[in-house]
Amino acid sequence: MIDGSTSPYLVLYPDRVAAAYRALGAALPGARIRYAVKATPVPEVLLALAAAGAEFDVASPGEIELCLGLGIAPELLCYGNTVKKAAQIAGAHARGVRRYAFDTADDLRRIARHAPGAEVECRFLPATPPSRTPFGGKFGCAPGEVAPLLTMARDLGLVPAGPYFHVGSQQTDPAAWRIGLEQAGRIAGELAAAGIPVRSVNIGGGLPIPYAEPAPGLAELGAVITAAAREHLPPGTALVVEPGRALTGAAGELHCEVVAVRIAPDGRRWVYLDVGRYSGLAETENEYIVYRIATERDGDPRTEAVLAGPTCDGDDVLYQCTRILLPVTLRAGDRVRILDAGAYTASYASVSFNGFPPLTVHVTGAEREWVQS
Repeated sequence: MIDGSTSPYLVLYPDRVAAAYRALGAALPGARIRYAVKATPVPEVLLALAAAGAEFDVASPGEIELCLGLGIAPELLCYGNTVKKAAQIAGAHARGVRRYAFDTADDLRRIARHAPGAEVECRFLPATPPSRTPFGGKFGCAPGEVAPLLTMARDLGLVPAGPYFHVGSQQTDPAAWRIGLEQAGRIAGELAAAGIPVRSVNIGGGLPIPYAEPAPGLAELGAVITAAAREHLPPGTALVVEPGRALTGAAGELHCEVVAVRIAPDGRRWVYLDVGRYSGLAETENEYIVYRIATERDGDPRTEAVLAGPTCDGDDVLYQCTRILLPVTLRAGDRVRILDAGAYTASYASVSFNGFPPLTVHVTGAEREWVQS
């Protein structure tokens, strides 16, 4: 039973996750859906997706152990992080993981040495429009490097799966996937010339959800992706998609309360919540993600406010440039809900920054409570 006196806390609804999985499957029929565990690494969420038929993108030994500990078969896991140590590759291989992503020759050699015979995907950096939360240049080789690297993979005894790209998190321009698939199609042609058939093309994640601003729906995105794949990829090429927030974002609500309200010397109203950037709302950095906010006083007149977290850190401010309208009657102790907060909240919450406890997570329909630790 949820204890409403303990604030803040996140409530997750696994039935919403399963519904989002079905909706994505309908929008991309035949695609392999590989859930990005980092988005919401909660056991009940992973079990709901496993029951629905998902694969899993894991980025660390901890995520591998979490999945395996829940009885998820290692064949369903892909070590998708291109930044990993030799010991981590060896450990994953020893636990039965046989799929890996890479974007450098050095990482490829490590995989060949410590995970012999594994299937590999080569991640490239696509020339796509910027997303709401971009990766910058952290991941991905140049498109022209993919065919030589996958040829090298074959020569090292690995199994080349195909190219892999990611259009950036919360990507709201459907053209991004068309551009990425066009580039992947050219790479597939280069591989075919080298005698290497493309088994699959991994189009990554980035599928958006509507927050305070609208976003294209799955049906629209699916139509664009399906048409581009049909046009640019060899017949029979499997599509792999790695959603995170598209499956879990709308499946969670963050419950919190107002700690204080003040009028600053410059005349701006500041509203302080008991949850902030370090307790789950890291995606408000640079105000990239603007959540919808509901209060008990939403029928009252509203004016602009700066919204901030509770810690003694000057960066713990959620929104001061984005125009946030909140009821003028908000007072300390008022309850607030942050909507569509199911993704990248529990996983981003610090353990005890500034002495604040970790974020509590309640899962509806579960007999127990899962707490970030």
